[in-house]
Amino acid sequence: MANEAIQVEGPYEEHDFTVATGNAIPQYSLMQGTDPRTAALSSGANWFAGISMTEKTATDGVVDLGLCTNRGIFVLTDSGAGIAMGARVMLAAANTIKTADAAGIAAGKDFGKALEAIGAGTTGEVKLD
Repeated sequence: MANEAIQVEGPYEEHDFTVATGNAIPQYSLMQGTDPRTAALSSGANWFAGISMTEKTATDGVVDLGLCTNRGIFVLTDSGAGIAMGARVMLAAANTIKTADAAGIAAGKDFGKALEAIGAGTTGEVKLD
């Protein structure tokens, strides 16, 4: 996988989520959540569950994975449109983010704030909250 998050500061909290036993998940992958308290690699379809803090292989039998859910700063990759400094962000596609739109904010899909302007398709620091 590409565009994994780069840890800058924190995380200050990690929480366990259920993950599928047969799926490989690289460390620092953006994860999306489904009910009940389950996480999978991001596709942009669901709400942000967190950032995987360890690697999981497809054959390790692991069904719980620690995710940084808030209170950290990470370098994340823009999906292609660019993000203004201070903008709220949400998942876009696999390991990418975009500016949160009104519908995403209303649905609780936003998860952090850009600490700097992020050019189209480039990386920048985002504070999780």
